[in-house]
Amino acid sequence: MARVLDGRNGDVSCAMKAVGVVEFGGPDALQLVDLPDPEIKAGHVRIRVHAAAVSPTDTFVRNGARAEAQQAAGPPPYVPGMDAAGVLAEVGPDVETDLQVGDHVMAIVVPKGSRGAYAEQVVVPAESVVKVPKGASDFEACTLPMNGLTAQLALDVLALPAGSVIAVTGAAGAFGGYVVQLAKAAGLTVVADASQADEQLVRNLGADFVARRGDGFAEEVRTVFPGGVDGGADGALLGRDLAEAVRDEATIVTVRGYKEPADRGVRFHPILVSEYSRSRDKLDGLRRLAEEGRLTLRVADVLPKERAAEAHRRLEAGGVRGRLVIAF
Repeated sequence: MARVLDGRNGDVSCAMKAVGVVEFGGPDALQLVDLPDPEIKAGHVRIRVHAAAVSPTDTFVRNGARAEAQQAAGPPPYVPGMDAAGVLAEVGPDVETDLQVGDHVMAIVVPKGSRGAYAEQVVVPAESVVKVPKGASDFEACTLPMNGLTAQLALDVLALPAGSVIAVTGAAGAFGGYVVQLAKAAGLTVVADASQADEQLVRNLGADFVARRGDGFAEEVRTVFPGGVDGGADGALLGRDLAEAVRDEATIVTVRGYKEPADRGVRFHPILVSEYSRSRDKLDGLRRLAEEGRLTLRVADVLPKERAAEAHRRLEAGGVRGRLVIAF
């Protein structure tokens, strides 16, 4: 591998390739950068990354929406990415795990400064890592951790008993699709939204009732469930419009910090996947469901790291079903 001078301590160390931004901006702000190999530390493992999923949250690292937090973590380049899959390369001290060096693994990554998943290597807490599902490629596996854990967190917050009814918006997307499938695995009845083009996809994911996406969703839900459904997961950011579909005193989980007041005692509950970033049992549960065929790992396309900007352009253009994946 190439060798560079690590300016932090004057030592010469191996370098890895990553995709990051030096100046915030549009997709073309992404560039290949050389970074020192991340140092292993107690309680952590090193992964040689083969695949990193591209998610909307990654664009916030790139475009400066989270500039203050990024800059507080250190100087650029800033590396996005919350999902990685590849080969376990090293186990640090004080790690108790059944994983072995050489295993194919997947991990949720909490980006901080130059340490995101868009890199040839990541060092992450051992609790953030499990084996990839049997029969799944690294490209498929990297689409599961962040969105799957977010979906599981949403359902855990709602804590709806089996037989309850949940409304899911953005059901054709990665988060919404996992909510649909996890809800079905938990014995819930699912009402989901979909455009005409996505209706069959959402039905195939397991939705019991599909209402047309956009204006009129709540009204259509009320025609089937006049008293309103028992809770909601708002992947499409409908906000108060979704509140009209749920019963009095119900909770709606939101993923972008929305927490405006609603009528009839309806509550909006924002969630952050970082709450589950070290929940190995939850991530391993998702792995098992994927192996059983109860979670669908959807890859829209795989692009080499040199085309990361194209992946962001396609994501922001909309209409991507499944996750775009960057190969390393």
